[in-house]
Amino acid sequence: MRLVIARCSVDYAGRLTAHLPTAVRLLLVKADGSVLVHSDGGSYKPLNWMSPPCRLEESDGEWRVVNKAGEELRITLDEVLHDSTHDLGIDPGLTKDGVEAHLQELLAEHVHTLGNGWRLVRREYPTPIGPVDLMCRDADGISVAVEVKRRGEIDGVEQLTRYLDLLNRDPLLAPVRGVFAAQVIKQQARVLAEDRGIRCVTLDYDALRGIDDPTARLF
Repeated sequence: MRLVIARCSVDYAGRLTAHLPTAVRLLLVKADGSVLVHSDGGSYKPLNWMSPPCRLEESDGEWRVVNKAGEELRITLDEVLHDSTHDLGIDPGLTKDGVEAHLQELLAEHVHTLGNGWRLVRREYPTPIGPVDLMCRDADGISVAVEVKRRGEIDGVEQLTRYLDLLNRDPLLAPVRGVFAAQVIKQQARVLAEDRGIRCVTLDYDALRGIDDPTARLF
């Protein structure tokens, strides 16, 4: 990974245009080829970025990053304060929180807590953008994608929304409904989920572990 701290301005041209005026920013060039522009606050997300495959060209204090669609990120460097390269090695990947992983396992074993007549189709149902925690069918045979979290936040709703958008393009599965299941669901996430037609289920972890016929509180 290459890490550059520089006073720079950034211009993006593609499906739309965007401009970041001159300021000190963090520029990251990752081993996969992606280029990210970060500020020192406001969000964990980059202000602008270019995902691979793309190419980076450097000349006369300017970076030009172009992707295969012809979109362009142009970074003008007024002053470079730091420039270093680091080999991070092979990342072992994300390990799920133990409680979250166990919640998924328990819910798969007791999927009827989501509704009478429900059955599990598969855990970690594969999609091109990642696995759906649980793929189920309800009592009417309708496909249901279930995303399981320990804490239900907006990011989890967005994740499930992306899965549903993709799954509903498959005529063998559609229509596919969504269930967002968590021990605690934040109010903003609940509002967003319900607005998108996603059902929210608050799970009782101790009940799922400790009784033969566990129940979920539905809201």
